[in-house]
Amino acid sequence: MRRKPPHSGKPRPKLSQVGAFTQMIAQDWEVGGREAQIVPGAAQAAEQHRNRLSAAIGQRDVVIFSGHAPLRNNDCYFEYRADSSFVWLTGAAIEFACLILRANGKSHDAELYLKPPARPGVNEFFSSAAYGELWVGPSPGLNDWETALGIRVTDISELASDLEKLENPCVSGTLSSDELTQYSLLATGEVDKLLSDLRMYKDAWEIEQLQAAVAASVGGFEAVAAELTHAIEIERGERWLQGTFDRHARTFGNGPGFTSIAGSGPHAPTLHWIRCDGPIIADMPLLLDMGVETYSLYTADITRTIPPTGHFSPAGRQVHDLVAKAHRAALAAAVNRAHFLDAEYAAMEVIAGGLHDWGILKVSVDEALSPDGQQHRRYIVCGVSHHLGLDVHDCAKSDSAYDAGLHLAPGMVFTVEPGVYFHAHDLTLPPELRGVGVRIEDDVWIRPDGAQQILTDALPFDTTEVEEWTQSHLS
Repeated sequence: MRRKPPHSGKPRPKLSQVGAFTQMIAQDWEVGGREAQIVPGAAQAAEQHRNRLSAAIGQRDVVIFSGHAPLRNNDCYFEYRADSSFVWLTGAAIEFACLILRANGKSHDAELYLKPPARPGVNEFFSSAAYGELWVGPSPGLNDWETALGIRVTDISELASDLEKLENPCVSGTLSSDELTQYSLLATGEVDKLLSDLRMYKDAWEIEQLQAAVAASVGGFEAVAAELTHAIEIERGERWLQGTFDRHARTFGNGPGFTSIAGSGPHAPTLHWIRCDGPIIADMPLLLDMGVETYSLYTADITRTIPPTGHFSPAGRQVHDLVAKAHRAALAAAVNRAHFLDAEYAAMEVIAGGLHDWGILKVSVDEALSPDGQQHRRYIVCGVSHHLGLDVHDCAKSDSAYDAGLHLAPGMVFTVEPGVYFHAHDLTLPPELRGVGVRIEDDVWIRPDGAQQILTDALPFDTTEVEEWTQSHLS
């Protein structure tokens, strides 16, 4: 007869209440593997970023929260991604953390508040699935972070009382209004706008991170192209390609910088086709919008539209040629001292002209391009450029980052991404063009000398060169 466990018929005791177990599990653990891991140069760059913020904001105290992973379902959480401004000012991605910059009469003193690791000797070591080292692995301590970042680090249990000593601080970060209320704080948005303005101009270290992100992303596109033949053969080929890139991004970086898009045929015209649950249609263009996020959390953002078999169909080539022409015009306009929207205007002029020549645009090009016209935007409702950095749509909280009056200047990194999107159910189109979507996206840097550098030029966008590139990577 099988012996019943001693607790059969009784409530299972909580481990924290079992003295012998608590004593046993607290002992004989080797110490090690708890160093704070940060990207080389990140702490030094963050110090310079704090100095820039200090000079710009004046003698105001600043509070920046790092945020925490949101709930996915029940007791499962989405993967944590730190608030970008927190990363820019600290050089690290630490969950449930807070940075305070205290005005000192001349500049600011930085202090970082963190939760101590739950190591052997405390109940959370084994009882907390969120913090216990038995569950999540070795974690650096406060002194480890202080050494790595060059910032004074304090136990977060002191945060509430220290926040009470601040007068009218500028508050930012990824916390809900309810969470901020717990600290008697309100996010005013003032520091968010200022940080977006400052982050618009990348320093040399940030450019290195973006170049690394681009290089890893190019490798991801090559990995995807090598899977095209197999993807055509399976039911959810789009998802296979999406997963291929995401695996590459997690292997050679922190992960994808945004939800990867793989849209084939009638899915390509859908601007944010992140479902990726369709097949790869061999004779229709495949739109790939993807980017690797580095361990420093800077991301690339690249789009190429490729022929799955290595050869565009006549309709696919017709649309790709027009978008490539618009892309060249946009790149030519996206130069130092140009207005931010000059690239968009240049691309739209080419696209409107092409649509008119094909008989799709029923008004003149001049009427379409006029403020009261814009009929061509039916086929390209999105913008053509956005800033790029820690966020794929960087500097989004700035009042001027996306204005027509903003002049491109050294240090700016942005995308140029014209497209034409012919939806399969659009009755204004001839049948052969329905379901064809093409976008080309490059990442552009205005260098310190004012010259334009296309960071993503390792991937061709000329129609014939795209065919040749695809053919060379088919397995």
